[in-house]
Amino acid sequence: MGAPFEFGFVLDYLVKLMPAINITLVIVASSIVLGLGIGFVVALPQLYNIPVLKRLSQIYLSFFRGTPVLIQLFLFYYGLPEMLKLVAIDAAKVPALYFVILTYALHSGAFMAEMIRAAVASVDRGQVEAAYSVGMSGRQAFVRIVLPQALATALPVFANLVIANLKDTSLAFTIGIMELTGKSQTLAVMSRHFLETYIALAMIYFLISFVLEKLFLLLERRLQRRGLAAI
Repeated sequence: MGAPFEFGFVLDYLVKLMPAINITLVIVASSIVLGLGIGFVVALPQLYNIPVLKRLSQIYLSFFRGTPVLIQLFLFYYGLPEMLKLVAIDAAKVPALYFVILTYALHSGAFMAEMIRAAVASVDRGQVEAAYSVGMSGRQAFVRIVLPQALATALPVFANLVIANLKDTSLAFTIGIMELTGKSQTLAVMSRHFLETYIALAMIYFLISFVLEKLFLLLERRLQRRGLAAI
């Protein structure tokens, strides 16, 4: 049983959890940036229908979209060092944070790939052909016609992925990363004020998500205006 509820601990823990926000945001930012790169590479075989690579990308997508991120985290943290030993690489001293970022990047990359594929496919092919007819090159047509509209289409999905990634980082504490949830676990066990700790934690996640949501909404409106201007 925990200690009796005291609201003062909620405010106290809000302050104590603030330093852990840095680790959480590092995981989110790093994995999203890497995930975008991975997603772009994985989406290309889907867009251009490259036989062998398309099949490999489908296997990748099926695995990372079809298994829980917690299981992926354990597989990479415990399994990757063992596999690297087979080629005489010792990863025992690699910080756990790197495995967390790699896992979340690969996990996000699968969803990013589908986002990119769907966004590009949503642009009317007739607009591209019209761009070619007035003398635009393939690159010019993509940058001026396809990209603005694809970005506007993809941004709501991207925003959801970023916020989902933020919430998924709460699982990183399972392998010893002292991000927000890991820090809250420590505080709760030491003080026995579990409810106060989790209320403070929920408030921080909510505030970060709220700010991100508003920023993406502003960006979405701006991109929509640019997309309409490009038509």
